Amino acid sequence: MRFLALASGLTAIAFPALVAAAPYTGSPSLSSRQSDSCEFDSATAPNCWGNYSLSTNWYEEAPDTGVIREYWFELVNKTLAPDGVERMTLSINGSIPGPTIEADWGDTVVIHVTNSMANNGTSIHWHGIRQMNSTDQDGVASITQCPVAPGDSTTYRWRATQYGTTWYHSHFSLQAWNGVFGGIVIRGPASAPYDEDRNLIVMSDWFHQTTDELYSIASSAAPPTANNGLINGLNVYEDGGSRYQTQFESGKSYRLRLLNTAIDTMFRFGIDNHTLTVISADLVPIVPFETDTINVGIGQRYDVIVKADQEPGSYWMRAIPQLACGSNEMTLNIKGIVTYDDLAVEEPETDPPQYDDDCDDEALESLVPFVSLDVGAAETEQVMDVGLAVVNGFFKWTLNSNTFLSDWGEPTLEKVLDTDAVFTDQENIITLNETNAWTYLVIESQIGLEHPFHLHGHDFYILAQQPGATFGDDAELNLSNPMRRDVAMLPASGFLAIAFQNDNPGVWLAHCHIGWHTSQGFALQLVERKSEIEAFIDTDSLSDTCTTWNAYQDSAGIEQEDSGV
Repeated sequence: MRFLALASGLTAIAFPALVAAAPYTGSPSLSSRQSDSCEFDSATAPNCWGNYSLSTNWYEEAPDTGVIREYWFELVNKTLAPDGVERMTLSINGSIPGPTIEADWGDTVVIHVTNSMANNGTSIHWHGIRQMNSTDQDGVASITQCPVAPGDSTTYRWRATQYGTTWYHSHFSLQAWNGVFGGIVIRGPASAPYDEDRNLIVMSDWFHQTTDELYSIASSAAPPTANNGLINGLNVYEDGGSRYQTQFESGKSYRLRLLNTAIDTMFRFGIDNHTLTVISADLVPIVPFETDTINVGIGQRYDVIVKADQEPGSYWMRAIPQLACGSNEMTLNIKGIVTYDDLAVEEPETDPPQYDDDCDDEALESLVPFVSLDVGAAETEQVMDVGLAVVNGFFKWTLNSNTFLSDWGEPTLEKVLDTDAVFTDQENIITLNETNAWTYLVIESQIGLEHPFHLHGHDFYILAQQPGATFGDDAELNLSNPMRRDVAMLPASGFLAIAFQNDNPGVWLAHCHIGWHTSQGFALQLVERKSEIEAFIDTDSLSDTCTTWNAYQDSAGIEQEDSGV
């Protein structure tokens, strides 16, 4: 059995009634805060949000509404059957996905997390949220906190200085892909008008065994084939399950918030016979462009507008795993149903559009941030070479020959406060102390696999993204309003060059978002503006969580066997 694994034969546990999340009572799709004097015209007067607008540089200023959105999460063991096949899961408030966090741009979000799971620590990461001056709220076990022990609770608090679509997930071992994840919707301006916000379309790959049980296979042989995929927690399998369904009204346009929560699958999303107008990538509004389908990498989000302009009927909504970088038993059968008007829902007879099976991001030429920002000259440049090693019969990923390893019981954030602390090479630390200087980070690989690369605490600027090439002095870097986001694909046998400003004191993880790879050591961390960090963190909470976790770990005899993140 793997560490903290879900034991076979473990039965569901009864839990007390849960306190529901506070209902979202904020703005409708185009914001009740929109000024009467600001009509929507993307060319001359972007959608307004009180005294702010789509043209606001949210890295420098953002509204502060004074509103608190408060949520209560309880993490539990529970037997569920998202596709009709029962299995033990780890879930939030007993559902997969967990509750959607909803807020307006400028609100403060407070989430109380209680760990009622058996035999599992936890932490919750708020993916893509910058956590400006709040690194201790980033929720990464062994980096910004110790795990929350069984029976213990913690509270996270952060302000929504960005807007758009993102998600939260456990950042402890492989727990996220046993069910500990959910969506975040932060309402704000949009780069194109629409009639109705239909909210999240959450795409997930799904296994009928726990990811803990599958980890040894993923680490000693080929990654396991997913049994299925889910759309908003639903799909069919053999004779069981049900499909996600939604209804459109003829002539109306709908905003869909696409989110890929998979452990090892890139999904291509589309609705048969319909055009997608793409208005946002991750949490960055972009100049709109149209496409029939769109690749959504692991951890990525796209907001799209779909107009109900086809003949009334039923149409397939598709999440198609890209076989160029993954496998799934249900490749062409991960589907939902879109039905027009008040028609009865019927099995659609529509065909998918033509597409190339690949694991590429959308072309950078199509991804143009609405707020135009350029990149400054590099003060620091780091090149990290991706490698693969075999240690005691198990695959380990390396960066510059180091496999990442951190300690649940001694998180980096706690260590940086100790002037006598010594860091190991395996902690893969890049120290950045220059105030607001620019860092260029290059990840390159000669291995023929794609990797979704995610950076915490920052949006990064994509300077270059080149398959089948090696980074060198002759690399062409785009410094003029390049795409900004928090996850981008490292191409197979190629390189990804990114840039960001050192403007956020803290400890920040960067890693491949394929869950197997993170656990196998594909990660690094930034210690940014070290001397300023302590002023922004709650040292008492950090210490209390660690004291409780270390007492639990010692008493339970828990041994850490993965990278720590």
